[in-house]
Amino acid sequence: MLLTGFAAIALMAPAPALASEETAVGYEPLIEGKVAAAIDEIEANETLDANDPARLINLGIAYANQGRTAEARTLFETAMNSSDRLALETADGDWKDSKHLARLALKMLERGDFASERMASR
Repeated sequence: MLLTGFAAIALMAPAPALASEETAVGYEPLIEGKVAAAIDEIEANETLDANDPARLINLGIAYANQGRTAEARTLFETAMNSSDRLALETADGDWKDSKHLARLALKMLERGDFASERMASR
């Protein structure tokens, strides 16, 4: 299952989520397995606030895919504890709370799911 919107996470089989038209948050590179390119895209996007939940979640996913577990954990926890809350649309049309997605990503990180599968959001 794929989640899309500003941020996304695969629920059962981690996979990248779609990004909004106006916001580049690394979706395409993540779905293509180009993790370094996704990080570059997210970090270069000056339209996103540094604490934007979508940015935090997707960058965390990218870091997790590189094995940068501590950095990914920090980003997921920051998104979970953020005062900002976004409704994110999944690929199948469902809407999920950004805090829920951040908690899910953190659980997946703790299980080691990122080592074998990919996730993304935008």
